[in-house]
Amino acid sequence: MVEEEQQDEHSKEEDDDLFKEIEIKVDPGQEPLRIDKFLINRLGDGISRNRIQNAAKAGSLFVGTKAVKSNYKVRPGDHVKLIIPSRRGEYKLEGEDIPLEIPYEDDAMLIVNKPAGLVVHPGISNWSGTLVNGLIYHFKNLPVKAQSDRPGIVHRLDKDTSGLIVIAKTEYAMTHLAKQFYERSIQRKYYALVWGDVIENEGRIEGNIGRDPRHRKQMYVFEEGDQGKHAVTNYRVIERFGYTTMVECKLETGRTHQIRVHMKHLGHPVFNDSTYGGDKIVKGTVFTKYKQFVDNCFKIMRRQALHAKTIGFTHPESKKEMFFESELPEDFAGVVEKWRGYAKHKM
Repeated sequence: MVEEEQQDEHSKEEDDDLFKEIEIKVDPGQEPLRIDKFLINRLGDGISRNRIQNAAKAGSLFVGTKAVKSNYKVRPGDHVKLIIPSRRGEYKLEGEDIPLEIPYEDDAMLIVNKPAGLVVHPGISNWSGTLVNGLIYHFKNLPVKAQSDRPGIVHRLDKDTSGLIVIAKTEYAMTHLAKQFYERSIQRKYYALVWGDVIENEGRIEGNIGRDPRHRKQMYVFEEGDQGKHAVTNYRVIERFGYTTMVECKLETGRTHQIRVHMKHLGHPVFNDSTYGGDKIVKGTVFTKYKQFVDNCFKIMRRQALHAKTIGFTHPESKKEMFFESELPEDFAGVVEKWRGYAKHKM
């Protein structure tokens, strides 16, 4: 049971635990001291001066609500907050010659168009064959290098979700991008094929997401109380096919399985999502031909119909606004075309 939960944690949509927030209130008797030295003294060997200085350069070091430089001198009563990419245990990972589709690359970062079926980073039952193994092979000097399971990773996609993911190539780029994810300023849009005819042309799904107490490998929307974490998904209908609908989803937060669990909560599970009930006929007729049609669609697309289509952010070095868009992969496009033909024939 523990192994199953751990593996699920390694293929999730949540970005929160990819960065951490450290808060310290300066003691009343503290002498004036550079904030980087102060933090090193307080945090010990858990963080290097270079990481603190990169955080300050990226605007991720605060006193109160004001971003400060690493030479700021702390004073008694100061409330210090530091936001940095998190690092987990030490691992010796091997690079693997895994083909990567890279639409963009420069000295600071790169964009990978991840195929469905590729796990982003290693877990208990998959120490090899991941995107991280491919990155270690292709790029010898990623931040954190091969001694962590997250070299360059500042966000992620589920194993069976395809689409765009940004990778940092320097410590500073990783810190700067992590801050943007923390502040929710990264613009991400997904395309999803969902079951049913979504009533509203656009809408907002808001509801705390947490681990389902009855099914530990699933997430659940808690409508009331303080369970789970605040989550918001905005959606817009792209195309209607009668029994299914293509929607565009824009994330305001990055929770585990957010789009998948929010769409199920709305009554429209993602097509062929085996975790949330989308791998069976949810809407439609009882006719044998219809069942055969749906089964053929499942065979074409053997995973959930979810694709990270666009991503926009501020470049860590140039500070220019960057925007990238990817086409639907062949399996997704093929299923959409089949539903388009079915809807036309039905009408």
